[in-house]
Amino acid sequence: MSDTPLDVELVRVGVVGGGQLARMMGEAAHGVATTLTVLASAPDDSAILTCDGWLIGEATDLLALRELAHQVDVVTFDHELVDLDEVAVLEKIGVTVHPSATSLQFAVDKAVQRTAFQRAGLPVPRFVVVNASSDERLTDFFNEIGGPPVVKATRGGYDGRGVLFPADRAEAIAMIDDLARANDVLVEERLALRGEVAQLIARAVDGSVVLYPLVSTVQADGMCVEVRFPAEVSADLHRRAGELAEQIASLIDVVGILAIEFFVTDEGLVVNEVALRPHNSGHWTIEGTTTSQFANHLLAVSGRALGAVRTTASAAVMVNVVGAEEPGSIAAARAIEGAHVHDYGKSWRPGRKLGHVTVVGDDAAAAHVTAWTSARAYGTRAREA
Repeated sequence: MSDTPLDVELVRVGVVGGGQLARMMGEAAHGVATTLTVLASAPDDSAILTCDGWLIGEATDLLALRELAHQVDVVTFDHELVDLDEVAVLEKIGVTVHPSATSLQFAVDKAVQRTAFQRAGLPVPRFVVVNASSDERLTDFFNEIGGPPVVKATRGGYDGRGVLFPADRAEAIAMIDDLARANDVLVEERLALRGEVAQLIARAVDGSVVLYPLVSTVQADGMCVEVRFPAEVSADLHRRAGELAEQIASLIDVVGILAIEFFVTDEGLVVNEVALRPHNSGHWTIEGTTTSQFANHLLAVSGRALGAVRTTASAAVMVNVVGAEEPGSIAAARAIEGAHVHDYGKSWRPGRKLGHVTVVGDDAAAAHVTAWTSARAYGTRAREA
């Protein structure tokens, strides 16, 4: 819930995608005077039970997008698997879209993002964008970075998909040629990491922003398994993350939530990925701040003032529940005192994100133990960090 004064008139927001992010937007919508209609791909999509209306169609179907736009005041997104040309068509016919197609390209296309960020002087890994392993620049690039690179699909990757870690140059070349069948390929240096952090920033239509507290993130198998507030880094890095977030938000001209994943290295922060929507690293804000990322995203895209993001406790831990080989018990997870269990309404499947557990309190170590106890009861296969 936001503590920002709200207009009386409801704003109708349409969300492209019916996954768990849209589901949690639906849970926040009425608290910030919005109604939610989602473009879902199937009647059993996660968001159907929390939204005010829905229609079935693909995110890349222009007719479905136009029908969604006809029913709402503004269109937003719960994922980046969209066709930017189609989003631009909506804007050309007068549909209000936040974030815009121009902004979305920074999340949809890693090559666009890396190139623009490098030009702006932002800290990014050394990289080269190629469309085949025969590109003459690769030999010099491999020699420059020394060890094996990271090979990434420029489009369509998420939760570790499309991000490959070759053992040597020969394997990297094979991976590049494989990914290049679909799109350009981003080849970048593999950094020595001290950790990873994530910074969320909400930006309104008028350019005003609010910064959420920096959090530490823990990854396993390319997927985030745990988020910890406060971030386990120095005050200088907290400040630097906020500065970079404001710079990136202005460069992208984003409206809504912008999430930035940073690598923590000996040289400082390096940008890993960005998302222009509510993000897994911000789920803890539902219980942990006065205005959740979902509420502020809806406030921003509907043209309203942003809500304050004061923390409700001195520590918070969020653990993702990823389906194990056998289903667990949501009831048992909810029976753990202090655990806030969020079920995404999905059928159980090994490796599938089924929900998350958040614990807030005064003791970070105790919150960590409680969150993992509940998540294990829920039936997660994720490994405790």
